[in-house]
Amino acid sequence: MRQVTKRLALALGVLVLTTLIVWGDRAGYRDSADGSVSLLDAAYYATVTLSTTGYGDITPTSDGARLVNILVITPLRVLFLIILVGTTLEVLTERTRQQWRVQRWRSTVREHTVVIGYGTKGRSAVDTLLGQGVPKGSIVVVDPQPRAVEQATQDGLAGVVGDATRTETLLRAELPKADRVVVCPQRDDTAALITLTARQLNKGATVVAAVREDENAPLLRQSGADVVVTSSSSAGRLLGMSMLSPHAGSVMEDLLTYGHGLDVEERPVTRAEAGRSPRECPELVVAVVRGRRVLNYTEPEAETLQLTDRLIVIKPATPRHPA
Repeated sequence: MRQVTKRLALALGVLVLTTLIVWGDRAGYRDSADGSVSLLDAAYYATVTLSTTGYGDITPTSDGARLVNILVITPLRVLFLIILVGTTLEVLTERTRQQWRVQRWRSTVREHTVVIGYGTKGRSAVDTLLGQGVPKGSIVVVDPQPRAVEQATQDGLAGVVGDATRTETLLRAELPKADRVVVCPQRDDTAALITLTARQLNKGATVVAAVREDENAPLLRQSGADVVVTSSSSAGRLLGMSMLSPHAGSVMEDLLTYGHGLDVEERPVTRAEAGRSPRECPELVVAVVRGRRVLNYTEPEAETLQLTDRLIVIKPATPRHPA
């Protein structure tokens, strides 16, 4: 719209300039209606001349007026048409190009991550995903605020503006093809409705949702969320830990901040580690994931690792390189 407004202003400037030129040389023009040319007649003549309509009711009669038409008004007419036609062609071309890009993206996107809500929680989730090696091209942000989606696109992500509680919006984000869904809107009731809609569209995706209050966490789990993170109580627990032990709180904050100090990561058990104890692994193992169960490393069942297990480990952070 900024470009269209700029070009319309330029076209209006050309029209005003032509009107002033005709008005200044009005003695060289003849109006078949009354023989004289007023300012309104000059504007009318400039309009029909620049638009190539040319009714012929006002004509240049003197040699000077005809020379001005040849050397000045004709180039202004060409400029006027270039501005209008060029703007129309550019808008149509850009719209066609955008539709082609969207169709191409929809035909190729698979197993991507949909982040619903690009506020503080959404941006932090995206930063963590990028730090763990998830490519920007496989992350789609959905937010009702155009500014948030514009920021996401500036960050190199795909963006969809719309209400994520509506099926049509999630379909535009290709959520049925997604592998992971992060739900982090501003309100808990909105999060529950989004989770229900997302789970209806995609039965197999991993859905992680954020809520503000603990009492709403069971509702999110019943709605289909695999993991529910309570932001207020998590922050409160971290505050309490930091009060009793500032160093422990600092370590926990470090673990929650991906790419700095120490990181928590989930990885598969290697063939060399199968049949051995978690204590023999190169990283510090804090839990063993066996099927759908999470075993503490001190539990007897976790004493011997299986090849199908996955490990939750603490390891030094890998420095992040700018994309």
